[in-house]
Amino acid sequence: MVLWGPWGSRGGPGAALALLRAIRTRMLRQVLHRGLGTSFSRLGHFVASHPVFFASAPVLISILLGASFSRYQVEESVEHLLAPTHSLAKIERNLVDSLFPVNRSKHRLYSDLQTPGRYGRVIITSFRKANMLDQHHTDLILKLHSAVTRIQVQRPGFNYTFAHICILNNDKTCIVDDIVHVLEELKAARSSNRTNFAITYPITHLKDGREVYNGHQLGGVTVHSKDRVKSAEAIQLTYYLQAINSLNDMVAEKWESIFCDTVELFQKSNRKVKMYPFTSSSLKEDFQKTSRVSERYLITSLVLVVTLAILCCSMQDCVRSKPWLGLLGLLTVTLATLTAAGIINLTGGKYNSTFLGIPFVMLGHGLYGTFEMLSSWRKTREDQHVKERTAAVFADSMLSFSLTTAMYLVTFGIGASPFTNIEAARIFCCNSCIAIFFNYLYVLSFYGSSLVFTGYIENNYQHSIFCRKVPKPEVLQEKPAWYRFLLTARFSEDTTDSEETNTYESHLLVWFLKRYYCDWITNTYVKPFVVLFYLVYISFALMGYLQVSEGSDLSNIVATATRTIEYTTAQQKYFSNYSPVIGFYIYESIEYWNTSVQEDVLEYTKGFVRISWFESYLNYLRKLNISTGLPKKNFTDMLRNSFLKAPQFAHFSEDIIFSKKYNNEVDVVASRMFLVAKTMETKREELYDLLETLRKLSLTSRVKFIVFNPSFVYMDRYASSVGAPLQNSCISALFLLFFSAFLVADSLINVWLTLTVASVEFGVIGFMTLWKVELDCISVLCLIYGINYTIDNCAPLLSTFVLGKEFTRTKWVKNALEVHGVAILQSYLCYIVGLIPLAAVPSNLTRTLFRCLFLIALVTFFHCFAILPVILTFLPPSKKKRKEKKNPENREEIECVEMVDMDSTRVVDQITTV
Repeated sequence: MVLWGPWGSRGGPGAALALLRAIRTRMLRQVLHRGLGTSFSRLGHFVASHPVFFASAPVLISILLGASFSRYQVEESVEHLLAPTHSLAKIERNLVDSLFPVNRSKHRLYSDLQTPGRYGRVIITSFRKANMLDQHHTDLILKLHSAVTRIQVQRPGFNYTFAHICILNNDKTCIVDDIVHVLEELKAARSSNRTNFAITYPITHLKDGREVYNGHQLGGVTVHSKDRVKSAEAIQLTYYLQAINSLNDMVAEKWESIFCDTVELFQKSNRKVKMYPFTSSSLKEDFQKTSRVSERYLITSLVLVVTLAILCCSMQDCVRSKPWLGLLGLLTVTLATLTAAGIINLTGGKYNSTFLGIPFVMLGHGLYGTFEMLSSWRKTREDQHVKERTAAVFADSMLSFSLTTAMYLVTFGIGASPFTNIEAARIFCCNSCIAIFFNYLYVLSFYGSSLVFTGYIENNYQHSIFCRKVPKPEVLQEKPAWYRFLLTARFSEDTTDSEETNTYESHLLVWFLKRYYCDWITNTYVKPFVVLFYLVYISFALMGYLQVSEGSDLSNIVATATRTIEYTTAQQKYFSNYSPVIGFYIYESIEYWNTSVQEDVLEYTKGFVRISWFESYLNYLRKLNISTGLPKKNFTDMLRNSFLKAPQFAHFSEDIIFSKKYNNEVDVVASRMFLVAKTMETKREELYDLLETLRKLSLTSRVKFIVFNPSFVYMDRYASSVGAPLQNSCISALFLLFFSAFLVADSLINVWLTLTVASVEFGVIGFMTLWKVELDCISVLCLIYGINYTIDNCAPLLSTFVLGKEFTRTKWVKNALEVHGVAILQSYLCYIVGLIPLAAVPSNLTRTLFRCLFLIALVTFFHCFAILPVILTFLPPSKKKRKEKKNPENREEIECVEMVDMDSTRVVDQITTV
C-alpha cells in the first residue's frame, strides 16, 4: 500500500503502525458512510417507485390507532405521577399504617397524619387585615361552620349529611377542628361577660382541661406576653371525611364539590371576608385543568405553524414553490403523534397534562427533518428523473436524520426505563419514544412519497398549488399582470448551466443567507463582538447555574387562578410559622421504665414544639418512676390503668400499642408523639432539611424510630429522583456520540457536537434559573429534549464544515450555512411561532414548558447562526487554503520500507517520506 504524505521513517515502526491504524479507521468510517448512503439511496428509489402505498399506509395506520384515543382515560392520582415510585417515605407510611391505622388515629387529625384521605378545608381572612377573633368574625365563622355541617349529598333513597360521612368520636359525634371548640368557648365567654378567657398560641387549653394545638388553625397571629393571642388575621377549618368503601368515597367526593360551592356562595353574601376553599380533589382537578384551558391556545398555535410552514416553503417561482410540502410536513408530525397516542391508549396508558409537551417535542424534530429533505431536493439536478432526485435526497439527508432520531430514542428511552423513578417523566419519555419512532417511519414513507408527487408536478411544469400547466413566457405576455404574477416560472430550456444551480435563489431565506448573512457573520470586524457576546452569555449562564434550585411546590404544575394556587398562597402567607405536624414513631419495645431511655426520647425531639399529650405524660411518668423506682411490670400496669382512670390521659391509648406475652405480662411494642418545627418563609425547604436530619438521626440512635408526614412522599423526589432522568440521558447521549463516531466520516464531528450540547445545556439551565424556573419534572424533561434539539440543528452544520477540504475555514462556514441554514431557520421560525401562544395559557405547567422550550430554541439558534460560524473560522479542523502546485523541483521521494511484526506478518509495504 502506498501512502502519500509528509511521513517518513524517522518516527520508527511504531509511528508508522499507528498511522496505518488511523488510516484504516478512517477508511472504515468512509466505507460505512458510503454504504449507508447507498442504502438510503435505494430506499428513496423504492419509495419513489411506490408512492401511493407509502402515502396511504401511514394515514390508515394513524386513523385506526388514533381512533381509540377518542375514549382515553385520565390519570386521577397526582401522587402516582409525581411522587417517586420507590421511596423511603412510602415504606415509612406502610409501617405507620400497620402500627397505627387511621381508625385508631381519629383524635389526632392535626395534619392528616398518615394519609390525606378525604377532607374539606377553608381559610377565612379579611381584606382589611381585621381580627378574625372579634365578635363579628367569630359569629361569621361559626355560621359558616353550621352551613357546612348541613351540606347534603343526594343519592337515590337517601340524603347524606356531614354527620353521616364524618369521622366519629368515641361518643359517636363528628370530630371537628379544636379551633371550633375554642371559638364556641370564646363566644360563650362573651355572652356571659367573662373577661378571663384567654387563647394562647400555639397551644391553648379548653375548659375540659385538654391542651390543643392551634398553630395550623390560627394564622397571622399577634401575641401578648405569655403567648396570649391578641389578634389573628386568618382562621383555618378542616372537615375530615370517611372513605372506607367505594360508595362512601363517592359520596365524600361529591360532598367536597358541594363544600366548595357552599363556601363560594357564603363568600358572595359576606364580601368583607375572603375565603379559600380546598379539598383532597383540588390538586388533581387543577392539575388536569391545564389541558382544558390550553385547548384554544393550542389550536391557535397549530394555525400559526401551518401558515408559517406554508410560507417558508413558498417562493416566487410557482413551479418550484412547495407550499403543500410545508402543510404535509406538519401533517406527518401530526400523524405520528396520533399513532403514538393510540398505542399508549390501547396498552392501558392514561392521559395527563404533561403530555402537552409532546407535540412540541415532535414539532422541533419532525419539521426540521422535512425541511432538510426539501433543502436536499433543491440541490438535485432538475433534468434528472423524479426517482433519481428522490434517491439523491434520501442519500443526502436521511443519514443525519437517522442518527439524530437514534439519539432521541436512546435519551428518551433511558428516561422511559425503570431507572426513572418519577412516573410522569417515565410516561412522557415512553410516549415521546413511540411518537419519534413513528415520525421517522412516516418521514421516510408519507413525506417521502409527498416529495415524489410534488416532484412530478414540478417536472411537468404544473402550478405548485393549482396543479395547472404553466404556459410558456411568450403566452404569458398576452395575459393580465395579476395572471403573470401568479404563474411566474423559469423554464429549464431558458437557463444556462451556470444559472441552473441558482434556480432556487429566488427563495427569500436562501437569498438572504447567501447574499447577506454569510458574509456578514464571517466578517473580521464582526467576530470580536460575537466572541464578546458569547463571554457575556457564559457569565450570565454561570450566575444562574450557581443559583439552581429544585422544584419544591406542587402548585407549579397546576393551572393558575385555581383553588390550589389561591389556597397555597394564603397558607404560605398566614400559616408558615410552623411546619406540618410530623409523626415521631417508635416501632420497637424499649425500656420505657428506664429513665435514660426516657431522656433519650425527649432529647431526640428537643427543639420541636411537642403537641402530643404523650410527651407530657412521659415526663410525668419519668418523674414518678424516679421517685418510686417502679420496675417494668409496675410501670406498664400503671400506664394502662392511668388511661382508664384519668380522663385527661384518655387519648394516650391511641398513641401507645400494648401486647400481652405468654405470662400475661404487658409490654409496650410501639408508641408515637407529634412534633412541629418552627419554620421561616421557605417552609418546604426547611421541612426537607428537617426530614433528612431526622432520618440520619434515626440511623444512629439507640431507639428505633421513624418520622413521617404525607408531604414527605413528594419531597423524596427532590432529593434524588428529579435529576436522575437528565443524568441518565446525558450519559446515554455521550455513549451514543462515542459509538456513532464509527458511523460518521470524521470523529471530530462528535467532539464539536459534545462541546456544543454542553454549552447549550449550561446556558439553558442558567437562564431558566434567572427566569425563575425551578428544576422540577417538567423542566428536566425539557432539558432532555434540549440535548436532542441541539444535535438536530447543529450536527448537519458541523458535519459539512468538518468534512470540507481544499478551501479556507471561512469558505466552508459559508457553505455549511448556505446548505443547511435555510432548513434550520425554517424549523426555528415555525417552532417559535408555535410556542408563542403557549405563553398565554393560564397555567404554571405551561409557563414552565414555554420558558424552557423557548430558551432551548433561542440558545440553539444563537449557537447555529452566531457562535459556531465564528468559532469554527479560527479553531480546528484546519483547512488547506490552496492546492500546492507540484513541479519537478518539488517532487516527493518514496522510500519503500517493509515492516514485520512479531508473528512475521507483513503489515506495511511502502510508506512515504519527503
